[in-house]
Amino acid sequence: MKQYKKLVSPYCFWLFVLTIVPMMLIAFYALTAKGTEITTFKFTFDNFFKFLDPIFVSVLMRSLILGILTTAVCFLIGYPIAYMISKCKEGTQTVLILLITIPTWINLLMRTYAWMSILSNNGIINNVLESIGLGPVQMMYTDFAVVMGMVYNFLPFMILPIHTSLTNMDKSLTEASMDLGASRIQTFFKVTFRLSLSGVLTGVTMVFLPAISAFVIPKMLGGGQYSLIGNFIEQQFITVGNWHFGSAVSLVLAVIVIILMALIYKVEKRTNVSDEKDEGGKRSGKRKKIRKNFMH
Repeated sequence: MKQYKKLVSPYCFWLFVLTIVPMMLIAFYALTAKGTEITTFKFTFDNFFKFLDPIFVSVLMRSLILGILTTAVCFLIGYPIAYMISKCKEGTQTVLILLITIPTWINLLMRTYAWMSILSNNGIINNVLESIGLGPVQMMYTDFAVVMGMVYNFLPFMILPIHTSLTNMDKSLTEASMDLGASRIQTFFKVTFRLSLSGVLTGVTMVFLPAISAFVIPKMLGGGQYSLIGNFIEQQFITVGNWHFGSAVSLVLAVIVIILMALIYKVEKRTNVSDEKDEGGKRSGKRKKIRKNFMH
């Protein structure tokens, strides 16, 4: 036990220094305002009332719309890819997952610059469109460019958790559904998709949160005219110097993360049927669960 404590203590120390202390500082600034002197602060909720400001509301709505759109596109593209990869041989799966994760090894700034050259008026897409008499089309500094950049950068974070859920799924459940007379489509929606919901929810969280708080991609591909929550927080800390309001927005985002993580845990607990270790009648219990799903 003492040896275990020695191994864990460095992790606990860095967790405290790099996570807990910054969160305490953010909470402190979010719940305070500057007093009459530089070194004095007063407790207040005014920083949260500023959320009703029309400027912040417009930033929040744009962030939510682009975040939801990015998440939806990533899901529509990522789930079929993850599903097809899960059907491949184990060695092939490793290679395909490696190919998907390789772009994430490149710096985010470099990847965004690459998309600037692709979407610009003299880029590859517009050159092709001009050659067939359809171009050039203004793609830079639009919602399309911002969403494309975020989808490209965040798509692996949707594919990987869904792929993990699909590969860890108990294959006997799909066999049971087929034995009960279900078609492939019914099996997919009533068994496969339901059992992969934990991976889907994890992917949605890993895409949606960075999408609404991104500031590099909207700044470069949106030309600075698209201010999302990430850009807004950056402006509050660096440009405006209002650390208190910036901390309040950051604290709200942190609370959203905690809520989503709790939701993921709840869904995993309900859908992870394959982890049940019941000895007697394990297969029959699964078949009854599948039968119940089809009856509903």
